Amino acid sequence: MPQRKWEMPHTFIIIFFVVILAGLLTYTVPMGIFETEEVTYESQGTEHTRTVLIPDTFEYVTDEQGEAVRDGVSLFEPFGEAGFLNYAFEGMVSGDKWGSAVGVVAFILIIGGAFGIIMRTKSIDQGILTVIDKTKGRESLIIPVMFFFFSLGGAVFGMGEEAIAFAIILIPLVIALGYDAITGVMITYVATQIGFATSWMNPFGVAIAQGVSDVPVLSGAPFRIGMWAVFTAVGIIYTMWYARKVKRDPRASYSIKANEYFRKHNQQQDLNRSFTLGDTLVVLTLVLGIVWIIWGVIQDAYFIPEIATQFFTIGIVAGVIGVIFKLNNMRVNDIAESFSEGAQQLLPAALVVGMAKGIIIILGGDAADEPSVLNTMLYHAGGMIDNLPEILSASFILIFQSVINFFVVSGSGQAALTMPLIAPLSDIAGVSRQIAVLGFQLGDGLTNIIVPTSAALMGTLGAARIDWGTWFRFIIKFQLIMFGLAFVFVIIAVLINFS
Repeated sequence: MPQRKWEMPHTFIIIFFVVILAGLLTYTVPMGIFETEEVTYESQGTEHTRTVLIPDTFEYVTDEQGEAVRDGVSLFEPFGEAGFLNYAFEGMVSGDKWGSAVGVVAFILIIGGAFGIIMRTKSIDQGILTVIDKTKGRESLIIPVMFFFFSLGGAVFGMGEEAIAFAIILIPLVIALGYDAITGVMITYVATQIGFATSWMNPFGVAIAQGVSDVPVLSGAPFRIGMWAVFTAVGIIYTMWYARKVKRDPRASYSIKANEYFRKHNQQQDLNRSFTLGDTLVVLTLVLGIVWIIWGVIQDAYFIPEIATQFFTIGIVAGVIGVIFKLNNMRVNDIAESFSEGAQQLLPAALVVGMAKGIIIILGGDAADEPSVLNTMLYHAGGMIDNLPEILSASFILIFQSVINFFVVSGSGQAALTMPLIAPLSDIAGVSRQIAVLGFQLGDGLTNIIVPTSAALMGTLGAARIDWGTWFRFIIKFQLIMFGLAFVFVIIAVLINFS
């Protein structure tokens, strides 16, 4: 009898077992709580206020006898409460329109629907054919150029979820050029997270972490710019090495099934069809829409609600153009049908976001001023750096933030939750607060490349038709390289007393 080949469990299965682990922790780890306060800081000339924990106020939640409470999640809870079997629904409806989970779920579905309309016009496909024709002999330049600009986007304005939309456009292009879907994810999403992790001015990560740590906002830029350049260069080199290997031998690709899907789609294109005025207008709508989004993010700090609406507008305008110019024989009903089909294609990614949020709900939530197992874990992990040498303390901060990022993927949320605790502890350990911020941003940003709880990652993988297990097998080597570099820069920062 032939041996069955082991395969990576589905993302839903992985999350389910993590929820089981989280449930078991509620029976063994007592709940803790912090007091909080409002902290005001300035970023890019604007005052911001965030609620942060007060480090010395941690205490266990106790019962009438003074015993620490271990809540022990039940199997099922009625009336909107959180039981083990409630994790999927409660995770999906948690939060608000500004973030995880319900806001991100809606964002992913609207992005998918909007691009369903855009792709229905076939204008992007015709544009891809035109690009292929114009870049013969220079295809490899697309990889470093795109990687550089997406990394810059992550560094300057915290680009993350926006990569989902770009992946929908660029993945068919890189496959048509002879590469694969993973190459497309690398030059879009992974590039943004490298930029995010090494940024000197990202308003959603380093700026908030510096603000709540009482470090001058946007200070230490020269060191971080050099770090960004090194990380980005390594990312480009690794991606080009992998892409060239795939181009030489398509069997070397980790995403063969996804590649076949997109190749079949590309083969269905009408090679004899010319690039018409209608196609030009659709592409122009997309380009101007992206400019509008970038302007909004930089100028007015547009976030999930605004960006989702902007993409929805782009999709509607593209659909109207498609109907007027009869692109791909589009009718008015095709706008609605293609929106539905596009959203359906990203539905698995949206479901993962909700399920992953369920992990935090089982642990009691991520609010410092509400009883939770996560608060207890945070308090005890933070206290471990007290008696360590400086280099080990700084390295531990990096490891600690990487682990916490599995549970609290939001950069701004993690900064508000962890930095008020880590910053004063770093003072005790003899590590500057600037280095503590450095450990935070590297631990937070780099793990976004691999953790299945990242909404942006799962959305991008959904657009690329790659399951997380396949992605893990590919990215783990690159992830280790990134962490190795991160430790090198943290150690350098300690040695030069980066402050």
